Amino acid sequence: MGIVVNNAGITRDRMLFNMSDEEWDAVIAVHLRGHFLLTRNAAAYWRAKAKESGGPVYGRIVNTSSEAGLVGPVGQANYAAAKAGITALTLSAARALGRYGVCANVICPRARTAMTAEVFGEAPETAEIDPLSPDHVVTLVRFLASPAAEAVNGQLFIVYGPRVTLVAAPTVERQFAADGPAWTPTRSARRCTTTLLGGIRSATSRRPA
Repeated sequence: MGIVVNNAGITRDRMLFNMSDEEWDAVIAVHLRGHFLLTRNAAAYWRAKAKESGGPVYGRIVNTSSEAGLVGPVGQANYAAAKAGITALTLSAARALGRYGVCANVICPRARTAMTAEVFGEAPETAEIDPLSPDHVVTLVRFLASPAAEAVNGQLFIVYGPRVTLVAAPTVERQFAADGPAWTPTRSARRCTTTLLGGIRSATSRRPA
């Protein structure tokens, strides 16, 4: 075994305040637990092979996340949480398995599938290239699974049509510190408001992607 591609998924969309335990558990089980189980088993296999050979092995993991895990869409708390978890799982796997020669990366595809048909609609009947065709995603997956991607590890990509976007890890935007050894509630609230949060748009003011 040299390549693992995790791509199973379901949706159980519901507003957060109406979401049942079953709807939450089902999505987490298929997406996050499903990715974990196969990733863990492949990791154990490659680690054993590396110890047996005394050197690195050929291993590639391509996991499927979503931009939902980056922005948290309304009505998809379960799906967004599962997808964010898949990204974190993949980054952790990349750091743990890189020493054995294994590369793990994660993609966020925008593609028309059976699961997204209601969102994206039917494919165009014209001869023009469909930017939502899964064929675009396959091209990146093939690359990440190939020997050519040996230096690509722990990366997150968004795929839409012929465009691939490399997403940077979260960075520190602002910070501030107390003047003394600790904060007082009043001073903390004042500094948070004026220094840390000044000019920041709340989640409710952002237009959905």
